[in-house]
Amino acid sequence: MTTVDQAKAKAKAMAKRLRVALAARNLAVPHATALELVAAGLGHDDWNTACSALDRPAEIGPRFVEAIPILRIFDEAKAREFYCGFLGFEAGFEHRFEPGLPLYMEVARAGLRLHLSEHHGDASPGSAVFVPMRGVHAYHRELIDKRYGYARPGVDQAPWGDVLEVPDPFGNRLRFCERRDG
Repeated sequence: MTTVDQAKAKAKAMAKRLRVALAARNLAVPHATALELVAAGLGHDDWNTACSALDRPAEIGPRFVEAIPILRIFDEAKAREFYCGFLGFEAGFEHRFEPGLPLYMEVARAGLRLHLSEHHGDASPGSAVFVPMRGVHAYHRELIDKRYGYARPGVDQAPWGDVLEVPDPFGNRLRFCERRDG
């Protein structure tokens, strides 16, 4: 198990490597700036917050890092047209147990990963995925500008934020939401 001192030393070493890499590209940054960048990369607001978090003893129990929704699809070509062509995701890994068997694949964009599966036991058709995001209005404009023949989603104002709901060709709904402060 990593001690607090080891964790801080590791973060400081990351900052040093960052400064060296940036200097090699003629981008000199002070050590304090590199520490702030490393803290942000670790998910903290600033270096002091990162140090405070590292000082706390490890939490007992699980820590969830991310969730990756699995959505049921029925047609590979339609899935690629919708998720990659329309929504702008990039295809990641693809898996079939053997040729001709159902596809299981990943698509990703801007930090969001989704798994798409033709396997009947992986997910129920008609699922909904709530996706907190920034820039929902810009994303809406991007989608509308594509003039996709099967979807012209709008942005709805909900009490919790602006929601862009996009149904896929398989009955699943993606709810992209830019939350309101407070």
